Amino acid sequence: MRKIDKLLFGTSGIPLSVEGNTIDGIKGVKKLGLGATEMLFVHSINVSEQLAKEVRKTAEQNDVVLTCHGSYYINLNSQDKAKANASIKRILDSVRRTGECGGWSVVFHPAFYMGQSPEKVYETVKTHMTKISKTLRNENVNVWIRPETTGKATQFGTLKELCRLSQEVENVLPCIDFAHMHARTGKENTLTEFRAQLALVEKTLGKEALKNMHCHVAGINYGEKGEKNHLNLKDSDLNYHDLVKVWKEFKLQGVIISESPNIEGDALLLQKEFRR
Repeated sequence: MRKIDKLLFGTSGIPLSVEGNTIDGIKGVKKLGLGATEMLFVHSINVSEQLAKEVRKTAEQNDVVLTCHGSYYINLNSQDKAKANASIKRILDSVRRTGECGGWSVVFHPAFYMGQSPEKVYETVKTHMTKISKTLRNENVNVWIRPETTGKATQFGTLKELCRLSQEVENVLPCIDFAHMHARTGKENTLTEFRAQLALVEKTLGKEALKNMHCHVAGINYGEKGEKNHLNLKDSDLNYHDLVKVWKEFKLQGVIISESPNIEGDALLLQKEFRR
């Protein structure tokens, strides 16, 4: 896997200030002074095999790291075998195309509990993730597979679950979405809690995981059932000042993707805060 020797900041999708396709987005990210961008394959894989070659070349020329958000239509715990298999295929297809683009990491929301015990769901997800990882390794696709911490209690994806999964399945690491973790419980928003999150990653996955972080950040609107919608950081209660402080303490390396509505605005805000 590619090593990233610092913490890069980037946009979820093409910056708002840029018109055009993924290639224009990469060039725009570079002009903004950012170091990463996340391709959004959330509804479909919108980069063709042919375009992927040009995307790879453009990213390399501009020294921009590419990540990807996979399909929204994934539930590795679906009781319908056809839907579970379709979820596996969507993950595989996203990771393959990201690899063709020269991308580093693919994130997705892994599963729903569907009224089952968390342990039973964990074993089901682990079985499918093991199959996905093995398939990609056999194809020599060197891209991190990142199930994401989720924003609702009905969704599989606590940080503990994902750290355990990462211990047990090759080429898997968590994508920590700090807004989701806050929205899920209404907590996870203090200096102490942020430290505990990263300490858990270090304890279970080692310092190497802290050097390979793929994280999402945004302001978040939430209620009793968890996540509602994203907000700009300054319009939310997300304690991003202390969050950035903890990133420095733990010497994070990797990629921070802004998912705020103002996309590049908060990516630049976080980058400035981190470099202060």
